[in-house]
Amino acid sequence: MAKTKIRYLCRECGRQSPVPLGRCPSCQAWDSFDAEEEPRQPARPPGAPDGGRGALRLSEIPAGDAARLPTGIGELDRVLGGGQVPGAVTLLSGEPGVGKSTLLLQVARGAAALGRKPLYVTGEESAAQLRLRAERLGMDLGGIYALPETEIPRVLEAASSRWDLLIVDSVQTLRVPELAGPAGSAAQIRESASALTQMAKDTGTPLWLVGHITKEGSIAGPKLLEHLVDTVLYLEGERDRPVRILRSFKNRFGAVNEVGVFEMTGAGLGEVANPSELFLSERPAGAAGSAVTPVLEGRRPLLMEIQALVSPSPLPVPRRQTLGADVARVSLLAAVLEKKVRLKLFDRDVFVNVTGGARIAEPSADLAIAAAIVSSWFESPLPADLVVLGEVGLAGEVRRVGRMAERLAECARMGFRRVCGPAAELEGVQGRFGLRPVGVSRVSEMLGPRAGLFAEPPAGGRGGRGEGGG
Repeated sequence: MAKTKIRYLCRECGRQSPVPLGRCPSCQAWDSFDAEEEPRQPARPPGAPDGGRGALRLSEIPAGDAARLPTGIGELDRVLGGGQVPGAVTLLSGEPGVGKSTLLLQVARGAAALGRKPLYVTGEESAAQLRLRAERLGMDLGGIYALPETEIPRVLEAASSRWDLLIVDSVQTLRVPELAGPAGSAAQIRESASALTQMAKDTGTPLWLVGHITKEGSIAGPKLLEHLVDTVLYLEGERDRPVRILRSFKNRFGAVNEVGVFEMTGAGLGEVANPSELFLSERPAGAAGSAVTPVLEGRRPLLMEIQALVSPSPLPVPRRQTLGADVARVSLLAAVLEKKVRLKLFDRDVFVNVTGGARIAEPSADLAIAAAIVSSWFESPLPADLVVLGEVGLAGEVRRVGRMAERLAECARMGFRRVCGPAAELEGVQGRFGLRPVGVSRVSEMLGPRAGLFAEPPAGGRGGRGEGGG
């Protein structure tokens, strides 16, 4: 009898090792290796057929029924690309308490309201707890079925009946009895997800999996879990703020990087029809250090407020801290302002915050971040009807951004009347969208009288004229 081979898998990233390691070389996690039996491949004589059905022309393959199934939640349908695809597997992840289970309970309610039959498999709550949560959200309990179970064979047996939607909360609680290791280990997650995915593909049932995240912010379990599913969604938001943003990081049936905006209420996650208005609703009037910029989230332009605070630093090395923005990008912009505009920041702390719990990753917000920093330094508010956008290079130049027309249309819709951005791209904007362009070629031109964005800086505010046209 052949000896069983044992291998070790990191439960955080899925790295394999023939021996247990104290620290994973890939993700640097400690004590994360679990033992599992190495799967045995059946022997096949050389030259024997592999049992496959052979290659087919794409034209010979029958087209499947890929009609979208609406979830009943408009923002979720937007992120999915128009609704759920039959047999598609969607992984929903996010921090504990952000609202993953609430969102999926609303998905089940939407399916039941449309006459479909949803099954909610709960491994973290009892059936009574699930009912209490549904009652707290004011849901009709008649059309939703619940199954409190963690054993994969029993889940598959129950799912073999005809269901129109299957929700598993969460995949980390499931286990295959034949496998060694506790629920949540790399082997258990992989085999459980594989079995459920195969069932979804065979029956055409849309499948939702809830996945926890690690303390580093990545989805717990082997990376195979992300490759196995069709769509990966991430629900993010701060616990003390009502705003929740749903992002798509992978979608085989639609666009990636699409977002949906929700607001946590007593009745669950409510859709936000006008996210720009929500993000700007608490913007202080006449406050220095505040700038508004249009950013693209997927195909949707959103207006977001960027706040900056510049203050004298008591530390030998001044701080550069951010919330919702890349700290390395802010440090780069601070260096550009100091070098090209001669703004004295070497002894100042710089704090940047994107309000509303939002995050900005694209470089089109560079000029707005720089404008907010300058506004805070001079204690000079920017005009209330101004939006700022543009990428800033290391030479202090202001570069073009993509899809300008869509961004400016959103600015005009929200009542803004002036736009400061790359001069080369704003030349044809005069008269369009009702916006008056303030074109700048270099970041130092923002402070000039031609731009008219700031009052005359106080005496001693700058150490001299900026380089290259300051």
